[in-house]
Amino acid sequence: MPKSEEQCKQQREEMRRRILKESSLYFARNGFGDTKIGDLARHIGIGQGTIYLYFKSKEELFEEIRRSAENREEIKKLDALSKLPLPSKTKIDMISAEMEKKLKKDEEYVVKITLLTQLLMEQQETLYRNDLYKILAKIIRQGQKEGSVVKGDAVYLADLYWGTVYMYALKKLFVSDCKMVNKETLSRLLVI
Repeated sequence: MPKSEEQCKQQREEMRRRILKESSLYFARNGFGDTKIGDLARHIGIGQGTIYLYFKSKEELFEEIRRSAENREEIKKLDALSKLPLPSKTKIDMISAEMEKKLKKDEEYVVKITLLTQLLMEQQETLYRNDLYKILAKIIRQGQKEGSVVKGDAVYLADLYWGTVYMYALKKLFVSDCKMVNKETLSRLLVI
């Protein structure tokens, strides 16, 4: 029995999502420059032409992955948290608990944070102007005024924090059975 138009549409959408998900992981592990469409197709288990049915080029595919890695929703949540009338230590503990959970259980988040950090590092002049850094630096400054956060340049401390998250995201991608960072260790990077 032939497939309905709706079934065909659903199958195309599922293939597109699969290509995006598997490509994200592949790009995170191999980088843009070292990724060849043929290798990517073999990794996914599809023909090279199938990728080109959905994306005109490797650049177009990567651009869509990059947009999803920007993680605007996470930044909105972090910004909303920064504005709550809570002590900075509590905010940092909440961020650290969320990072621990996501690093341990959410492979898509691990891939996104890896890709986002790689992209930020390529554009070094904008690294510290990224919203993740700016918002965490704001929380750190609040904590320094409260006396609950270590002294020092807030942007540098935010870099230390996000750099640690990135390092553990990389470990999750490349090292099987690695010991994962916990919220206490992440919080200790900033909280006295």
